[in-house]
Amino acid sequence: MSERPSASTERETGAPGARLVIVSGPSGVGKDTVIAALRRRPGGEDFHYVVTCTTRPPRPYEEDGVHYRFLSDAEFLGLKKAGELLEANLVHGHWYGTPRAEVREALARGLDVILKIDVQGAAVIKASVPEALLIFLVPPSLEDLFGRLKRRATETADELDVRQRNAALELARQSDYDHVVVNETGAVDDVAGRIDSIIRTERAREPELRTRV
Repeated sequence: MSERPSASTERETGAPGARLVIVSGPSGVGKDTVIAALRRRPGGEDFHYVVTCTTRPPRPYEEDGVHYRFLSDAEFLGLKKAGELLEANLVHGHWYGTPRAEVREALARGLDVILKIDVQGAAVIKASVPEALLIFLVPPSLEDLFGRLKRRATETADELDVRQRNAALELARQSDYDHVVVNETGAVDDVAGRIDSIIRTERAREPELRTRV
């Protein structure tokens, strides 16, 4: 297998920069809400937002192709075997993965790509794409996070217990990230603004950096 070229060899003189941005955090921290707010901001269309694949069933409010791409186990594992997923992890009993082709095409167009993925997936991508920018969303407190999970009311009691236990472990991983942003309750637009500012500041630091996957 050939080695993946380093970031320095992938910079193209005169071409627009393109960075891979990972927004991660424990279940219930509000990743979907914050990313939706980021999309609504002026300039939010500058980014490409990847739709994650998953084998978990959709929640009542979720739309296929919008919130996730909902696949059967066979469909998902077929993509995984064919190397069509940038990362694939079993989380809370269901598979989650990032479609490689969508990421690659957006980066080739010079767009910063935003991935919303779990802590396991973030670690996998960072290992293979070291120049990826990792942003970790954290709640104001564990109590606040557990309250959000309970109010969401989308899991059984056993599933909720698993997510709460995993959340405490995931929060201990925040030192693995480049930036940590607190998702304060009721301040989603401010939080989205902070993430927007982080991405644009990093882009200004290395305007010609082009990530390849």
